[in-house]
Amino acid sequence: MSVVGFDVGFQSCYVAVARGGGIETAANEYSDRSTPSCVSLGPRNRSVGAAAKSQLVSNVKNTLQGFKRFHGRAFSDPFIRAEQTKLGYELVQMSNGTTGVQVLYMEEERCFSVEQVTGMLMTKLKETAETALKKPVLDCVISVPCFYTDAERRSVIDAAQIAGLNCLRLINETTSVALAYGIYKQDLPAPEEKPRNVVFVDLGHSAFQVSACAFNKGKLKVLATAFDPYLGGRHFDEILVNHFCEEFGKKYKLDVKSKIRAVMRLYQECEKLKKLMSANASDIPMNIECFMNDIDVSGSLNRTQFEEMCSNLLSRVEAPLRSIMEQTKLKREDIYAVEIVGGATRIPAVKERITKFFGKTLSTTLNADEAVARGCALQCAILSPAFKVREFSITDLVPFPISMRWNSPAEEGLGDCEVFPKNHAAPFSKVLTFYRKESFNLEAIYSSPKELPYPDPKIGYFTIQKVVPQNDGSSSKVKVKVRVNIHGVFSVSSASLVEVQKCEETDDVPMETDQQSQTSLKEEESKMQIDQQEEPAHGDGNRPPGSAESQKNEIDEMETCETASKEDKNKDQPPQAKKAKVKTKTVDLPIESSLQWQLDQQLLNIFIESEGKMMMQDKLEKERNDAKNALEEYVYESREKLCGIYEKFVSKEEQSKLSLLLEDTENWLYEDGEDQGKQVYIDKLTELKKFGQPIRDRCQEFEDRPRAFDEMGRQMQQYMKIINAYRNKEEQYDHLDSADMEKVGKHVQEAMEWMNSKMNLQSKQSLTQAPLVKCADIRAKLKELVNLCNPIVSKPKPKVEPPKEEKEAEKNGPVNGQPSTDSEGCTPPAESVPKNAEQHQQKAPEMDIE
Repeated sequence: MSVVGFDVGFQSCYVAVARGGGIETAANEYSDRSTPSCVSLGPRNRSVGAAAKSQLVSNVKNTLQGFKRFHGRAFSDPFIRAEQTKLGYELVQMSNGTTGVQVLYMEEERCFSVEQVTGMLMTKLKETAETALKKPVLDCVISVPCFYTDAERRSVIDAAQIAGLNCLRLINETTSVALAYGIYKQDLPAPEEKPRNVVFVDLGHSAFQVSACAFNKGKLKVLATAFDPYLGGRHFDEILVNHFCEEFGKKYKLDVKSKIRAVMRLYQECEKLKKLMSANASDIPMNIECFMNDIDVSGSLNRTQFEEMCSNLLSRVEAPLRSIMEQTKLKREDIYAVEIVGGATRIPAVKERITKFFGKTLSTTLNADEAVARGCALQCAILSPAFKVREFSITDLVPFPISMRWNSPAEEGLGDCEVFPKNHAAPFSKVLTFYRKESFNLEAIYSSPKELPYPDPKIGYFTIQKVVPQNDGSSSKVKVKVRVNIHGVFSVSSASLVEVQKCEETDDVPMETDQQSQTSLKEEESKMQIDQQEEPAHGDGNRPPGSAESQKNEIDEMETCETASKEDKNKDQPPQAKKAKVKTKTVDLPIESSLQWQLDQQLLNIFIESEGKMMMQDKLEKERNDAKNALEEYVYESREKLCGIYEKFVSKEEQSKLSLLLEDTENWLYEDGEDQGKQVYIDKLTELKKFGQPIRDRCQEFEDRPRAFDEMGRQMQQYMKIINAYRNKEEQYDHLDSADMEKVGKHVQEAMEWMNSKMNLQSKQSLTQAPLVKCADIRAKLKELVNLCNPIVSKPKPKVEPPKEEKEAEKNGPVNGQPSTDSEGCTPPAESVPKNAEQHQQKAPEMDIE
């Protein structure tokens, strides 16, 4: 099971993977840990990441960036219309009303949904993770901004499915940072002690997010979040771009915004300038060659001027910070630390304002760019059975209040109820109880549209089907379970009909009263509490049940009953006079859901199939390019070596012929061969190698042959030394047979004659001709010599058995219990007395174990 975390950012993406040694950030094929959030569509394939970013100017209409902002948004959204003016590519309306892009791909116009484009990016991130782990990746955790709505979250999950990923959890970016911060802390207060409060400030490329979190040992609880979705690094870039557009218009009479390529290039240069100003207070020059109409432009700016221009943006930094303090009711002295992450927090003016607001030094213990991805990987490790992770529960929250609306027969209008207030714990489930005689509709909405960075407060419609009245015609009790799941997505997860069955009258069995119904309901709710308690085992903390006050709060929160008229109540309740035994039966009811901007399953399957085809096309194009590059490389390498190291190994006729062939191939490559199939390049390379390979082989043989002869010569000298040692009757070899040693001498002599003969013949052979003896022949002859001689010269000496008398002497022990003496009558020292074999054998393994 893979343990991978993806931080899919507005501008850059990071991939973190879990290994045996811990969490590490994976590098892409460029050895860069950051992958740009760019996708470029071309005539034959797609480019993703750094390769796509390099085409932002050259292929501006088909290179996509900043598409993360379009998830779950309708094409009619005013935000979409405002963004279109800043983009080089065209936005279009998809069949389901959402936003898509129109590009030229495979030389035809194609429309892709935002989910498909993000799926392309995730496919690239998945490949990076697979390369790092050297195994397939399926399970993962993906980060999203904490202000994402239901529609946006579902859209990201769909994109993950398109990329072939199983998203175990969508985790809020600030929650991910908090997890990366807290899980390694060893000094957190005990669960019963006062928690440690830490504020996390994340100012990224496109959004500003703040969260306040409470830490105890093994526990993280998000207290509140605040955000400004329209304040980020790119908004500072826009101010710089507008400034230089105006300056270049006055200075060079250029209408920069009339050409999108010039605008994209200016964005890149302004981003570099912003980073330089963060590190330097002096004037920073900016020069762009051939900017527009072959005109070179230049300008300069310093940090003070930049801060003056961005004063409106900087003034918005404090609002989310103030909101956090108001929501949590914390004082500045209650905050243990303020951790900052995100690229734009490197702007000195931003740091200064955050420091001034909290009145304390900012903490930068986390990697500003990689903290989110690392937190995602840690959450994946907690959810995965493949890794043993320190127990750490996470309680997130609902960023926007959620309400339910329905048609109320009793009130003859709309009924509504706030099910999840702002900052309610998540994931969480509640039960709503209705009294109905027929199917009915529920609508989920966000209660405070003004708080949403999103124009439409609707979440979805839910129809509870197959509701029937009781046998006596009264309204049935319907329990509807609503839930905010681990992804932060709202749903009506189940509905059930409670049937009341009356049995025969009896004096012994008390009738069911309202109080008993409430007791029965409490039993249902306690069962729900148990279901919620199971979630922290997967890394999600919820309010622990147990105390009477806790259970009362659960009941108050989990059940909302629709008030009916007194007549309906009297009609629905059983007669008080009768004492009847009452049984209840629960029947599950089907639910039909219609969610805001939800992708149809059939359309999602089409997108998954389309992504598979595009992946195959990318693979084929890569193989084609590899074959073309191999041919081109062979041409240049062979041409260079023909006038270099190959010169003495090739005749003039061969050189002329091969040079002409190489020149023709090069011309073909840049003319007719520019766009050919993979097999054509392979065939061309094979044709070239027919002429070039013999030359290359002659050169290689010339370099390797002396080493092969030297190796054979050293082996023969070794055998001659052994023969001489045997003749000198050295003890080491005196056990060898004379006839066998004569054979060794004969084999060595024959090998020496063969080697001398081949060396003499080869020395007379021209270098431009094929060698008479190859290295393979020499090594084969050496192997033959070793196989013949080694069994003889390495024959071991026969074992010599000790005399029997000595063995018997060793076996004799002391006589009559007296210690034995040596030849001079002395008693041997105690340590020299040999231990018996049994004791030695028993103790030896103990030594090995130690």
